[in-house]
Amino acid sequence: VQLQASGGGLVQPGGSLRLSCAASGRSFNNYVMGWFRQAPGKEREFVAAITWNEGSTYYGDSVKSRFTVSRDNHKITAYLQMNSLKPEDTAVYYCAAGLLVSIRTRDYDYWGQGTLVTVSS
Repeated sequence: VQLQASGGGLVQPGGSLRLSCAASGRSFNNYVMGWFRQAPGKEREFVAAITWNEGSTYYGDSVKSRFTVSRDNHKITAYLQMNSLKPEDTAVYYCAAGLLVSIRTRDYDYWGQGTLVTVSS
């Protein structure tokens, strides 16, 4: 099983980025695709999640109304659209797959390698 995260980069405050997470190696039916982030010196934090079958979405409080999670069943890819970015959004962003809708990292079985998002002027 492989999760490949991409799309990170440097963006100015107020800007936007879209992260992608390409999944392969198994069927992800009944799975939940989650996004987490980890800033330097901080614990990994839940950002958003989407159920693969129904497309139900869940967000952390700090990103609600600014970030949108989605998925493309044909491409087996999850996305995280990030708008109105703030310097405090700077972190390495990880995608993960698990069988539970959860904010806890331990509930996710598979992890991507992370992609760095830097929000700075």
